[in-house]
Amino acid sequence: MLMEWWIVYLLMGLFVGYFAGLLGIGGGLILVTLMVYLFTLQGFPEDRLLHLALGTSITSIVFTSISSLRAHHKHGAVRWDILRMAVPGLVVGTLLGTVVADLLQSKYLAIFFVIFVYYSAVQMFANVKPKPTRQLPGKTGMTAVAVIVGIISSLVGVGGGVMTIPLMSLCNVPMRQAIGTSAALGLPIAIAGTIGFIATGWGKDHLPALSVGYVYLPALVGIVIGTFITVPWGAKMAHTMPVTRLQKIFAVILFILATKMLWSLF
Repeated sequence: MLMEWWIVYLLMGLFVGYFAGLLGIGGGLILVTLMVYLFTLQGFPEDRLLHLALGTSITSIVFTSISSLRAHHKHGAVRWDILRMAVPGLVVGTLLGTVVADLLQSKYLAIFFVIFVYYSAVQMFANVKPKPTRQLPGKTGMTAVAVIVGIISSLVGVGGGVMTIPLMSLCNVPMRQAIGTSAALGLPIAIAGTIGFIATGWGKDHLPALSVGYVYLPALVGIVIGTFITVPWGAKMAHTMPVTRLQKIFAVILFILATKMLWSLF
């Protein structure tokens, strides 16, 4: 039975990995919503479903980000200056967010997650254009923004791309650079999030077998193998085709999945 579930997680990784490479996001929003559904079918404890999904998702993004980062770096699309300024704030914010997530009941955590997914889907679908004079903030501003991005990323199990791509775009960073840099920014978020979710989930009662803290290893392995296969394909496509239409398709998928989760809550 475990092998059958592992195949499901592998297929999920293949699907999400393509979008992760194409759009510069870790795929966490889709991963979390799908894992909550699959964990429910497997009979995992209801009060820790979302915590397990968040921890497993953000851990998988460690591997997704490395693969996506390498692919985008080959195309010269990573702004390393932005990464250097943002890393300290991202790490601090993400670790804080994992502590907050552990303290929240699963239902309230899910409501926050659904609201965030709806917001992200609308932003992605609308594809708002920035004012031509807007620029990136200085070091202090970047650090403050990075802390907020880190906190929210760990609360919703993402690599931050749904926030960092629109923010960089609003500051007139070219879209392809925003996508590539977002992949790089996802790595410190994912590493800090992994540490935080393992630590806060360590020794908790009623977690399924093969869990390390809030990280469920069978799901992690399947997702990681799948994303390693398809992330390079998506990153390659991001440099050969317009991404606006695919952003809108992805936004619709997010909206549908969030609605399904909201329906299950009430």
